[in-house]
Amino acid sequence: MILVFGRTGQVASELARLAPEALHLGREAADLADPLACAAVIRGHAPRAVINAAAWTAVDRAESEEALATLINGAAPAAMARACAELQIPLVHLSTDYVFDGAGDQPFAPDHPTAPLGAYGRSKVKGEEAVRAAGGTHAILRTSWVFSAHGSNFVKTMLRLGAGRESLRVVADQIGGPTPARTMAAACLRIAQVLQDEPAASGTYHFCGTPNISWAGFARAIMAEAGLACEIEDILSRDYPTPACRPLNSRLDCSALATFGLCQPDWRAALKDVIRDLKGAS
Repeated sequence: MILVFGRTGQVASELARLAPEALHLGREAADLADPLACAAVIRGHAPRAVINAAAWTAVDRAESEEALATLINGAAPAAMARACAELQIPLVHLSTDYVFDGAGDQPFAPDHPTAPLGAYGRSKVKGEEAVRAAGGTHAILRTSWVFSAHGSNFVKTMLRLGAGRESLRVVADQIGGPTPARTMAAACLRIAQVLQDEPAASGTYHFCGTPNISWAGFARAIMAEAGLACEIEDILSRDYPTPACRPLNSRLDCSALATFGLCQPDWRAALKDVIRDLKGAS
């Protein structure tokens, strides 16, 4: 049995679809604000692998609630990793491009030094460091710009706003790889499987969609795929201030995915599927 932390997030929702036989734990069963309880759940069920697809993801709110964000994103993964190490089972832990400062225009390699710009990124770095320090079999899987047919995400926001407006202003100086939650979930399951037989594959990896694009470019692709006439106006990040700074460069070097027989998904194909699913649900 695989134990999955998270039920309602985008990747967690897709994990529930792809692996219904796994034990999927929501906040009512395993609250990440109680790290010791999370560790106890792992010890109590003794699964063959653990996937942590739960996290504090309110990037802007983390600026004013950093202690709580760090408890959930740092202390909880630490407790999970120690429990997994004790039981000698692999842990797949999801992380983010926000651990980097977004400088330059080249893809960040997994071993590039972290330098988060804000509280959310700092909390995720704490979690990564703790997972490594536990000394067990693990994969830290960083991703960016996740989208799907459920949860809150950029695609759904653009479709909602684009249906009622003639134009939208979207930042064009932040570049990254939109990541389909469904392929991210499938990658988590594949990595968990490989790690059970090959613990030496432990390490930090990147997984995101291709090709890289700006938020404005992604918005145009969404409008075109959905058949919406809403025009997208390019703006700079400084024209749309937020409490938390966003990295301008979210490009990730995903070449190490070959270790698990994986490659980057084409987000354009996934976007078609997501919009079709959303239209079918409406």
